[in-house]
Amino acid sequence: MDSEKIVKELNFKAIRSSGAGGQHVNKVSSKIELTFDLENSESLSENEKELLKSKLQTKLTKESFLILFCDETRSQHRNKEIVIKRFLELVKKSLIPPKKRRPTKPSRSVRKKNAESKIRNSVKKALRKKPRLE
Repeated sequence: MDSEKIVKELNFKAIRSSGAGGQHVNKVSSKIELTFDLENSESLSENEKELLKSKLQTKLTKESFLILFCDETRSQHRNKEIVIKRFLELVKKSLIPPKKRRPTKPSRSVRKKNAESKIRNSVKKALRKKPRLE
């Protein structure tokens, strides 16, 4: 994955930020919307695209677009830097292949311990019963 090539494929859009802020927030478009077209990306291999699709399927749109927003600061440029950083971290984290699961069995000592505790519990509960008079 070449992060410089990917950053060139990103599309940015400046939007008016929501929330309190008075006159300034009504005039300035400081919120940044980042969109990335995963399907038509030239900087990612097919394997990387498939891995990203599976890991990010809840964050992707139906057309395989990844959309991120940032309106943390009042500066449009700072918001753009933050959203790029967030995007690259998300992609890097998602490109790590999942570890294969190795099925394990409980050890012999653990099985022995479980059997002993089961016996102890059954004896304890047997002692709670009323004695049979025969």
